[in-house]
Amino acid sequence: MRVPTNAITLMAKVYNNVIPQVKRELNEWKKRAEQIPNEELRKQALMSIEKKGFHCEGGGILAILALSHQTDCIRFIVAYQTISDYLDNLCDRSTSLDPIDFTSLHVSINHALSQNLDHFNYYQYRLDQDDGGYLFELVSTCQEILAKTKHLSKIQKPILELAEIYCDLQIHKHVHIDEREIRLTQWYEKHVNNLPEMHWYEFSACAGSTLGIFCLVAYAFCDNLTEEQIEGVLKGYFPYVQGLHILLDYFIDQEEDRLGGDLNFCSYYNSKDYMIKRFQHFITNADNQVIGIPNENFHRMIFKGLIGVYLSDIKVQQQIGMKDIAKQIIKQAGFTSLFFYLNGKIYRSIKLFVQHREQTVEDRQEQISYT
Repeated sequence: MRVPTNAITLMAKVYNNVIPQVKRELNEWKKRAEQIPNEELRKQALMSIEKKGFHCEGGGILAILALSHQTDCIRFIVAYQTISDYLDNLCDRSTSLDPIDFTSLHVSINHALSQNLDHFNYYQYRLDQDDGGYLFELVSTCQEILAKTKHLSKIQKPILELAEIYCDLQIHKHVHIDEREIRLTQWYEKHVNNLPEMHWYEFSACAGSTLGIFCLVAYAFCDNLTEEQIEGVLKGYFPYVQGLHILLDYFIDQEEDRLGGDLNFCSYYNSKDYMIKRFQHFITNADNQVIGIPNENFHRMIFKGLIGVYLSDIKVQQQIGMKDIAKQIIKQAGFTSLFFYLNGKIYRSIKLFVQHREQTVEDRQEQISYT
């Protein structure tokens, strides 16, 4: 098995291998979530899988780097991303605005990336407690798979560091609306001396991606992994590839977040022209940062593919002025992004058609049962 070096080969592997396994893994976790005793925790767990399962599909592509260990790597990625999405829902969609509660929940992220097997009550500061062991099982699955990697000792420190800033972001951005911007800017000030030139909300975006962790875990399955390669991957993904990933995510959610009163990092750009300029800045630097790292062409396809996939989302077509901005960003990113943009539109159309057909069959069966 080889790492694909062109977009068509990559998409064939994604459709034939990655997405089917991701769906199988998600279905298993969905069945497990349905057994959660507490109603609120069950609701948030199921909603996170239903609404954010596509995060696992995107992250799962990096499992290709694990070569013959792709199956195990996908299992890790789905379990870890499911933890992240579940906790995001618990922080974002619950009545709690307590940073102490959020900190306790996110201890599970640290445990998932280490070999700490101690039982810990992640829910200790909230009313809803009984998840029937759901979160602990997700954590245990991550630990079990990490233990199979050949280079865990080499990647443990960097993945924990990436996870730490991710958890910090989640804690700061979910507090009371009057506190979150102050907390995020103060947090940015603590890191600014170690960052290239960027705004506080761009740094927050860089912290919010799990791609760097997935990439390092995939490489940890391979026979050879040097400290220089690990450093190259870290510089390749953080900050610009990860930042571009999350800025795209916020870009398509602007209207939804505005209506819901949620924090959106793209809303801080003072004009559409400046936002386009900053996206171009991130694209250029992401392109430069992946030069020289192992499987350079694959990593370039990953971030350029992200651009095409996100901007092909139906939300872009539904929001005034967004389509023109998307076209300018794709033009800057080049042909690879255009390929994934067109591919994304076709994939979504087929997915909607299949969902519509399945719903029609279900409705007919209900009609027959009723009559």
